Amino acid sequence: MEWEVVIGLETHAQLQTKTKIFSGASTAFGAEPNTQACEVSIALPGVLPVLNKEAVNCAIKFGLAVNAQITPRSVFARKNYFYPDLPKGYQISQYELPVVGKGAVTIQVPAVGKNPAYEKVINITRAHLEEDAGKSVHGAVEGMSGIDLNRAGTPLLEIVTEPDMRSAAEAVAYAKKLHELVQWIGICDGNMQEGSFRCDVNVSVRPKGSDKLGTRREIKNLNSFKFMQQAIEFETRWQIETLEDGGAIQQATVLFNPDTGETRAMRTKEEANDYRYFPDPDLLPLEITEADKARVSAEMPELPEAMKARFESEYGLTGYDAATLTASRDVADYFVAAVKAGADAKPAANWVMGAVSAKLNAEEKAITESPVTAEQLANLIKRIMDNTISNNAAKQVFEVMWNGDGEVDAIIEKKGLKQVSDAGAIEAIIDEVLAANAAMVEEFKAGKEKAFNALVGQAMKASKGKANPAQVNEMLKKKLEA
Repeated sequence: MEWEVVIGLETHAQLQTKTKIFSGASTAFGAEPNTQACEVSIALPGVLPVLNKEAVNCAIKFGLAVNAQITPRSVFARKNYFYPDLPKGYQISQYELPVVGKGAVTIQVPAVGKNPAYEKVINITRAHLEEDAGKSVHGAVEGMSGIDLNRAGTPLLEIVTEPDMRSAAEAVAYAKKLHELVQWIGICDGNMQEGSFRCDVNVSVRPKGSDKLGTRREIKNLNSFKFMQQAIEFETRWQIETLEDGGAIQQATVLFNPDTGETRAMRTKEEANDYRYFPDPDLLPLEITEADKARVSAEMPELPEAMKARFESEYGLTGYDAATLTASRDVADYFVAAVKAGADAKPAANWVMGAVSAKLNAEEKAITESPVTAEQLANLIKRIMDNTISNNAAKQVFEVMWNGDGEVDAIIEKKGLKQVSDAGAIEAIIDEVLAANAAMVEEFKAGKEKAFNALVGQAMKASKGKANPAQVNEMLKKKLEA
């Protein structure tokens, strides 16, 4: 039997506010345990929550970014469950009336093996505001566990998709797209190691062609795209093998172990009625007006899709190049800065996607950490375009700049890389090459095109790589055809 995997994601994006969602306590990461646990966080009797307006603005930004419905009147609810890191015994969240309704994002799924790359629309069911819980800390004191409530009350936006994904590759592509989007619009720093961006993945399988959804298992708190890929692939195999062996899938919450590459059941999956949701009596309904949306919209940056279209129309880039450059706001900003500094758009795109990206990947650096600034790259491209240096020489200059050893013109001068474009000098070199390689000349005249390339190589070698290649080709062809 052929099987089909069905995947939906629930993503918790920690919002970039200075204070918590219902109190004025700090959200700064890395403080000593429990130093940011205020009266509201630890649920002292009589304290009341006050909604953080900036968290609401973040939710509106996300809704606008994914063309979603923004609910004019949404409601906060109490989600009741009992964990040691939840002092109130309930989490303030949203249930029936979330702040953001249906929306969508378009993902680019990369080619895998013989399967080509493709685009796909992933539908978003909802996004709602809620507070984070605290954190259980194991092993800080030998043989004991502790509770750190610094994180309790930190604002989250939980973003839930429809079960639209059919492979681990699609799920990872969506997660990466969402990860970049929340950073692009400035609502989340995206730091997965610190838990600012966490994904829960619902996985089920069904016979191919069936419309009926299988029983899902939820893989909790994946904070790495690599682990997400591994977890989905293992879980899919496990479910298929279980069903083919005559077993049944029980709905459950599972954890992924990166050391073994396996998932394991943590607890039976709760349903909504297990949480006994009811409207929070301490919080008024959240009302968002058209004026609120217009104000937030005016503060938003140009979105990736709009920027991609502009790069194609304004700079004449291909759809692929424009999509690649706008996959990251920092990369897009770097490219734009290089163009503004005088670089032609197409070569700037090639360098950013090529040499710059290769170096950054090799050294595991972000483009904001690039030793070669956008302005330096622009100066290098200008020296290629005005024929001061060849492409090969430019690669040498780039390497030296990457290592922090000077500016473009100084490096060219110091290393003697300036390209020879003087027609007389080039003609003298070609005449010498033709005189010394009579056999190659005869081969070319006999119709062997490879001989021409060999003669070009000899001319470039004689000039120590400094002759302008275009001029060498043109002049050599004229002399051979004379």
